[in-house]
Amino acid sequence: MAQFFEIHPDNPQKRLIQQAVSIIDRGGLIIYPTDSSYALGCHIGDKSAMERIQRIRKTDNSHHFTLVCSDLSDIGTYAKVSNSDYRLMKSLTPGPYTFLLKATSIVPRRLMNPKRKTIGVRVPDNNIVHEMLREFGQPIMSSTLIPPGGQEALDDAYEIRQTFEHSVDLIIDGGFCGVEPTTVINLIDDVPEILRYGKGSVEFFEE
Repeated sequence: MAQFFEIHPDNPQKRLIQQAVSIIDRGGLIIYPTDSSYALGCHIGDKSAMERIQRIRKTDNSHHFTLVCSDLSDIGTYAKVSNSDYRLMKSLTPGPYTFLLKATSIVPRRLMNPKRKTIGVRVPDNNIVHEMLREFGQPIMSSTLIPPGGQEALDDAYEIRQTFEHSVDLIIDGGFCGVEPTTVINLIDDVPEILRYGKGSVEFFEE
């Protein structure tokens, strides 16, 4: 049975943040709010937790996981970033964007796209996530909480609790955060490309 924390979205309780991070560090799987939707999260090095995400989402090995980072200084450790890519990401973060980049050797191969060796990275604009990442000191491996066969993420914490309380170790109620996925930007090639239109504005592409 999952634990259930109600964490204030503007002023996260430090004690609950520390407990959430401890659960992740011990190999637990959590559901937490972001700036676009609720998501599943776990330790980047935990294979069994990753496999639990795959079972919940009913995805295969080609599923793209995302590294949720506290700021851009973390991204350079896990992804290869050019100067122009960095400038674009800096202008859009923190925010509801996922950037697809070539992964560095430090990223476990099971997290990469098997053919292109890429990884998704993002810096959410959410106080709960920010405080967890600051306490944890490293990125969280993440996947949007979309039920199998569904088109949108769930947004009601109590509905999430009823559905997933036997599948995860912690559910964080951070209030309504939306159901729209992030905007995904491909930065692998020379010219940035929008792979998915989501919550993040793409007006910068029209300038």
